Amino acid sequence: MKRQLFTPEHDAFRETVRTFLAKEVAPHYESWEKDGIVSREAWIAAGRQGLLGMAVPEEYGGGGIPDFRYSAVLAEEFTRAGAPGLALGLHNDIIGPYLTGLATEEQKRRWLPGFCTGETITAIAMTEPGAGSDLQAIRTAAEDRGDHWLLNGSKTFISNGILADLVIVVARTTPEGGAHGLSLLVLERGMAGFERGRNLDKIGQKSQDTAELFFHDVRVPKDNLLGELNGAFIHLMTNLAQERMAIAVAAIAGAEHLLEITKEYVLGREAFGRPLAKLQHIRFEIAEMATECAVTRAFLDRCITEHAQGTLDAVHASMAKWWSTELQKRTADRCLQLHGGYGYMAEYPVARAFTDGRIQTIYGGTTEIMKEIIGRSLLDNPSRKA
Repeated sequence: MKRQLFTPEHDAFRETVRTFLAKEVAPHYESWEKDGIVSREAWIAAGRQGLLGMAVPEEYGGGGIPDFRYSAVLAEEFTRAGAPGLALGLHNDIIGPYLTGLATEEQKRRWLPGFCTGETITAIAMTEPGAGSDLQAIRTAAEDRGDHWLLNGSKTFISNGILADLVIVVARTTPEGGAHGLSLLVLERGMAGFERGRNLDKIGQKSQDTAELFFHDVRVPKDNLLGELNGAFIHLMTNLAQERMAIAVAAIAGAEHLLEITKEYVLGREAFGRPLAKLQHIRFEIAEMATECAVTRAFLDRCITEHAQGTLDAVHASMAKWWSTELQKRTADRCLQLHGGYGYMAEYPVARAFTDGRIQTIYGGTTEIMKEIIGRSLLDNPSRKA
């Protein structure tokens, strides 16, 4: 079915993204995968092409268009290109709203121009060795020392952790921490005591640098508090819906792309003297996956539209996230199986999609957390309709 949510301007932007991927990403991607990190030049190129800070007001160097549909186009095209390592979605859709929505005027003028040019790469540091989705368990702490905060602790699994010039750190600013005692502090490259650990060796998304971060008596200026003191819990909850939508959009695009390349494979591959596509089991597998993708796409496009209008709630964002990422995982497994032995070869796109996509049901809130949010909302509020 023809999609209804995009305008000619979005279609033109899609062509821009495809051109960028062909010129600035595809020729270098294999070397990035081997190096375990993308080049800073790619970020600069993305900024030059207008792919960074699309929702940032023009006065700070951005595109001035707070329309999530542009982010959806970007996520879809990067996913179909098999290039998740250049984490523009993390930068634009997850970290961008914190800077545009919470930063003071002085902070915006200090940080946003570089954010939009690609000279300032960003990350957000929430997860710790002993604390993932449970914000109550965060131990990284900042002590008020009058004119600065003294930050100590560590974070792990931080995307863009090696490249990041600006890191939003979630820290306890009261002894008890939790919902009423967490704050967001912005660390900048070069601060004394701010150290990066190893670039973690993952099973997929090899070129997306993921690191451990360590804070040893880091003096964080009071001017680097982002948002309200002890208000991080609310700030985080406010922005999680967009993070989950960005993941969901990439997930359904990934499932659709896997279906496309698997259709091509079974049409050209022969077994027992005829194409695989002539076997009833293969046709049923393709039919099931195509139907699941079509139904999920209809729901996701509705969610994208509502989010662009500012009406999507956290429950439906959680539904979109868990359903589409689990679909992506199932589809990757089934498509790899249909490729037979070739599916297990790293040179085949289906193999990379299988490992690259496995993280989708984990980060941004696991499937189990998404179900808990949805179930709690419906059962704690019996009058609420799904």
